[in-house]
Amino acid sequence: MAGVLIVGAGVVGLVTAIECVLAGHRVTVLERGDIPNPESTSFDQHRGIRMLDVNDPVATWRMLGASRRWRELESLLDTRFYRRVGMVTAWPLVDVASVTKAASSAGVSLEPVDVPHMTIPQGTVALSETDGGVLLAERFLRAATDWLSRQPAVTLKRRSPVRSVHSGLGADIVLVAAGPWSRNLVDYPVRLYRQAMVYLRPPANLARWWENAPAAGRIGPDGRAWLLPPGDGTLLKISTDAACQEVDEIEATTSQALVDKVLGAGMVPDVDRYTVVAAGQCHYADANGPVLAEVAPRVWARVACGGTGFATAPLVANQIVELLREEAA
Repeated sequence: MAGVLIVGAGVVGLVTAIECVLAGHRVTVLERGDIPNPESTSFDQHRGIRMLDVNDPVATWRMLGASRRWRELESLLDTRFYRRVGMVTAWPLVDVASVTKAASSAGVSLEPVDVPHMTIPQGTVALSETDGGVLLAERFLRAATDWLSRQPAVTLKRRSPVRSVHSGLGADIVLVAAGPWSRNLVDYPVRLYRQAMVYLRPPANLARWWENAPAAGRIGPDGRAWLLPPGDGTLLKISTDAACQEVDEIEATTSQALVDKVLGAGMVPDVDRYTVVAAGQCHYADANGPVLAEVAPRVWARVACGGTGFATAPLVANQIVELLREEAA
């Protein structure tokens, strides 16, 4: 039995804590705020999940494994948080045959769909990964926290900010998974971004369609927009890469200019018929390097976080468990 210290109680931290406990280890989770923390980048209504990477069969295989693990975690936590409504991507007509072939070779179910209330670029076809969809982020974070709080081998320490991790803090292994705040704890080059998002309520005559709609990416007239559909108490969330900018520090105020870019991105026809319920922003870090980096002896960091950070959390957790298994061998 090893002692595992996790800095950050977002999705990566909590999934890793679950997997380490199941592997028989003692786990301590330190979080600068509450657990779950409404200010964390993981805390949101929903996040998208897709498996297919047409240029990387290995990455596709890994994401298929992550998708299976998310379904298993639903059973473990006795909570439904994976809405398999499909994940649409708009592909140029000339690429449809090669994309379909790549999906079939990788074991990803792909089918053309009609999305009349989304805008896709001219000359493209909407193809949906039928097993993709939406992870109900906040619901998972609360279920994971509840499950971990009932495990004797787990200590959850709220409002416990960490200043340094290079000493290892007395643990056999440390995982730094503090989202964009990780860059303040580890010496690893990252770029910080913020992106605006808008939460909408569809008009009444479209509510039923949207409740069963797929998630979507590479949509809008320029193919840079994405959205997550409403359902199970969530709102329609829309954004675009055009509403993303590099910043030097985490900023508390949502940029109205970026919000206006989202509303003007055109991924939803007649967006003025929709009710704007809220607007917000998320910060994420991008790094050139591995998903998991060793930044000091016995100290590992998930230095990058972003659009795929939630969906790939089981992969990071599995790497930590494998590291512990190798050390014990």
